[in-house]
Amino acid sequence: MKKSVIGGFAIGTIVSALTVFALQPGNLNSIAEAADSDTYRQLNLFGDVFERVRADYVEPTDDTKLIESAINGMLTSLDPHSSYMNPKNFRDMQVQTRGEFGGLGIEVTMENGVVKVVTPIDETPASRAGLRPNDYITHIDGKPILGMTLSDAVDKMRGPVNTAVTLTVVRKGVDEPFDVKLTRDIITIKSVKYHREGDIAYVRITSFNEQTGELLEEAVQTLKKQIGTAKVKGYVLDLRNNPGGLLEQAIAVSSDFISEGEIVSTRGRHSEDTQRYNARGGDMTGGKPVIVLINGGSASASEIVAGALQDHRRATILGTRSFGKGSVQTIIPLGSDGALRLTTARYFTPSGHSIQAKGIVPDIQVEQNVDPKLKKRTLVTGEAELPGHLAAEDGAKEVAGSDSFVPTDKKDDRQLLYAIDLLNGVRKDAAFKGTASASAN
Repeated sequence: MKKSVIGGFAIGTIVSALTVFALQPGNLNSIAEAADSDTYRQLNLFGDVFERVRADYVEPTDDTKLIESAINGMLTSLDPHSSYMNPKNFRDMQVQTRGEFGGLGIEVTMENGVVKVVTPIDETPASRAGLRPNDYITHIDGKPILGMTLSDAVDKMRGPVNTAVTLTVVRKGVDEPFDVKLTRDIITIKSVKYHREGDIAYVRITSFNEQTGELLEEAVQTLKKQIGTAKVKGYVLDLRNNPGGLLEQAIAVSSDFISEGEIVSTRGRHSEDTQRYNARGGDMTGGKPVIVLINGGSASASEIVAGALQDHRRATILGTRSFGKGSVQTIIPLGSDGALRLTTARYFTPSGHSIQAKGIVPDIQVEQNVDPKLKKRTLVTGEAELPGHLAAEDGAKEVAGSDSFVPTDKKDDRQLLYAIDLLNGVRKDAAFKGTASASAN
């Protein structure tokens, strides 16, 4: 099944891989193109080079890695977002988009060669077992982590539900390492986080996976109960540093704020590939004011949501220019050989605006106070600066990205505080849009 996201071989294997896409609807003409004698001459050239490398390279080569690298080189030469995923990478991508997996429920990083616990996720095996932030995991089932990559260690901690794993933990203040035995459970990646800011509902979406739409609806309903539906002054939807995800989830999220009309359209290589996606389900907020926070790290599906709400005048977009990734990638499985991530379309906001290499321009520009020493590290150059990126539609001027810094302390977060002040009526701004009923929807 194809999914749209907004990630011992022989020569015959390459041709087969190409044919998988060639037989997709709307691309049958490429079969005739592949029959061109020059194409076969180039494939023979590849075969000659491949055999020469196998025979004469200074060290023995891995045929599988050579072929995978060749395929990936072909795809990455198209644009920065097309690529080949080997079976392991494809499985990892499926876990990310599915939003749940069998595991322990800990956010981890690598430090000094061992795994460091960033935080255990609430109501998971890790939290129930008493793991704490800053714990160090040195062994998994008695095998030392030293020498493993973080990815290898995470793979070993994940596994089938109801299976056991033993972690050896080093904790500050405890003299000796100790073992913790845990039973794996289904872990849901919480892509939606929320809390109340007085009578304002704050919702942050960190990515768009298969759980996002459902989690957003749960968040809105919970906040209505906490604050009182009639007392809610408005909603802050925080999409800062959200890299995107599934197109269908961007449509679902937009539909929770827009009662009717187009959310986004996608246009591929052929006119018959054009698709339009409309709002479904109705406005969950009852027309209350919405402010969407974006910055240089807001990309793809985040830009679809921000663009739809902006074009429908349903929300005020606040922050800095978004990343500018206006292309759709389709995942094309190749059976046991992994999958292709292929750019198949550009997307357009309801007004017909292409975001590619330009981004979403906020209605209200608010910059963060960034330490000059951190400025270079927090500046995102954006899609327009990526080598090989798709050009902006119709030769439009391309614009680089913007800062992605978000302070950890709310009192330093100028963008969030500005949004809260607008919704509380403390601050006035002509660009601020009120309730849906008062807007030109």
